[in-house]
Amino acid sequence: MNSMVELTKKKTARRLPAWLKVKAPGSAEYLELKQLLREKSLNTVCEEAHCPNIGECWTLGTATFMILGDTCTRACAYCAVNSGKPKDPDIFEPARLAETVERMKLKYAVITSVDRDDLQDGGASFFSSCIRLINNRVPDCKVEVLIPDFDGDEKALKTVVNSNPSTLNHNIETVRRIFPKVRPRGNYDLSLKLLETSKFLNPNIPTKSGIMVGLGETYDEITQTMRDLRDSDCDLLTVGQYLRPSQKHWPVVKWYTKNDFEEIKQEGLSLGFKHVASGPLVRSSYHANEQYEATQ
Repeated sequence: MNSMVELTKKKTARRLPAWLKVKAPGSAEYLELKQLLREKSLNTVCEEAHCPNIGECWTLGTATFMILGDTCTRACAYCAVNSGKPKDPDIFEPARLAETVERMKLKYAVITSVDRDDLQDGGASFFSSCIRLINNRVPDCKVEVLIPDFDGDEKALKTVVNSNPSTLNHNIETVRRIFPKVRPRGNYDLSLKLLETSKFLNPNIPTKSGIMVGLGETYDEITQTMRDLRDSDCDLLTVGQYLRPSQKHWPVVKWYTKNDFEEIKQEGLSLGFKHVASGPLVRSSYHANEQYEATQ
C-alpha cells in the first residue's frame, strides 16, 4: 500500500498544473516562421529551451534568436540547451539574422546566445554585429539583447553597450543560496555587477533581468533577489515558473499559483521596477516590447 502511495506522489510531482498547459503549436504563421528559420540556418531559444510560449509568440511573428550556435560551453542544471564543445562561429550569421528580421517585418527583435567561454570576447562582437546590421537594415526595429555574463569581462560588455541595444537583459535566474548549485560556472554577484556596469556605461539603456521560481527558494529569498537587482539599478523584471526539461535536470520543488505570481509582481513594483512580468508561463522575452515601452 505504501509503495502505491509513493508511486502516486511521484506521478503527481510530474503532472503539470492546469494553468501551465498550453495548446500545441501548429498555426500557419508558426509553420511559415519555422520554415524561414530553417532556410536561414538560424537557431531560436524558443526551440532549444523548450519554451511553452513558442506557439503564441511565433503565431504573432516574434521569436528570440539564439546566435553563436546551439551548443553551450556551460551545463547549468536547469537548462535544456545542449552543452559541449561548440563549432566555430559562423561569420555570416549576423547578416542572415538581419535579413530575417527584415523579412519578418519585426518592430522588436530579441537576440540571445549560448555561453561561449571558448571565444576571447565571449561572443560580444557577434552581438554588436547583429545589433548594428539590424539597425542599418531595419531602422524602426528595436533590438533587445539577452547576454551571458562574459565571465566578468568589462571590455566585452562595453562592446555590446556601445552598439546601443534598446534593452540589455541578463538573467540572474535564481536566488543567491541556490545559484551555485544550478549555475556552477556563473557567479551571483558577477551577474549583479554586469547589470550595474551596463547602466554606468550608458544610463539611457534600460536593463532587465529574470528569475525562475520553483527551484526550492523561499519567498523572502525572492524578495531579497529583487532588492539586489534594484540595488544594481535594474529597470525591468520577468518572473516565471521553472519547468524541468528532463529527469536529468534540477527537480521542480514547488508549483507557484497565479496568485503567488501576482504577489511577487506587486512586491517587485513596490521596490521600484518600471515593469514586472510575473506569471507561470512568463519567460525572458515574453511580450518584451511591452516592457521596453514601460521605460520610455
